[in-house]
Amino acid sequence: MNPELRKRLIQASSGGALLLSSVLVQWHEGVRHAPYHDGGGVLTTCYGHTGPDVVSTRRYTEEECRELLDSDISAALSVVERSVTASLTEIQKAALASFVYNVGSGAFERSTLLKKLNAADILGACDEMRRWVYVDGWVWKGLVSRRNVERELCLQGQP
Repeated sequence: MNPELRKRLIQASSGGALLLSSVLVQWHEGVRHAPYHDGGGVLTTCYGHTGPDVVSTRRYTEEECRELLDSDISAALSVVERSVTASLTEIQKAALASFVYNVGSGAFERSTLLKKLNAADILGACDEMRRWVYVDGWVWKGLVSRRNVERELCLQGQP
């Protein structure tokens, strides 16, 4: 893991899963105030926010981007807390919320990763993250890096 990211996560650790996942998402997504099409062709803005509310001709302020990020991360964390029956640490919840933020709640809820989590196969579940590195059939280096970080955090506290 990048030393600067590790430092930021340590600083955020007292804030729980919400703050930790915010650090992860900001690190991996970056911020763009003008909407753009991501690698999959989806209209995106700010810290990777997508949806019907993204207006292609609009420039978003930093405050608007933070509000979208907070709302999106809260939703992703809610999916994790609602869907996972296994006991998780805050750092594991944060890693999973970052994952859900990126792949979407539906994909997560149908995933083998979730099935393994709920079968108490934490190692197997965290290893599943390595499979989610493709965009249009191509491996993306940025997703490989992101999944490695999420997997490392997902495994924290495991033997």
